[in-house]
Amino acid sequence: MSQLPDLAGRLRGAQSYETAVMMTRIADASNIDELGHVNNAVYLVWAQDIAVTHWRRTAGEALLQKYVWVALRHEIEYRDQVLEGESVEIRTWLGRAAGPRYERHVDIRKPDAPRAAAKVLTDWCLIDAETRRPKRVGPEILTPFGF
Repeated sequence: MSQLPDLAGRLRGAQSYETAVMMTRIADASNIDELGHVNNAVYLVWAQDIAVTHWRRTAGEALLQKYVWVALRHEIEYRDQVLEGESVEIRTWLGRAAGPRYERHVDIRKPDAPRAAAKVLTDWCLIDAETRRPKRVGPEILTPFGF
């Protein structure tokens, strides 16, 4: 497994902005579009980075071998620009689980900003790594996350 980014906060019990897991990023030149701010697609990459990192740090090796997640839907709301050299705090927490689906929220904002630069809501689907079939999100998945 490749080196995972550092996360701040508790890996277990991330169920709101206040209890979210967090990582930081600094917008570099490769993140900037022709309008001079972070490209919209970069926010999605950051959202996936924190989601995957949270899963890999929380799940444990047995679950990592048994399951994979696929994104079914991303909903992104862009509210503020992030410029080259600016730092952002990326927070994630878990939402509702229903069948094989699990919602994940991501909030991307500049430190101390009153509102998010971008908010992402993703519907993830739990997949059995061997059969490639959807699996119900149950206690085996919920317990490591503290639910």
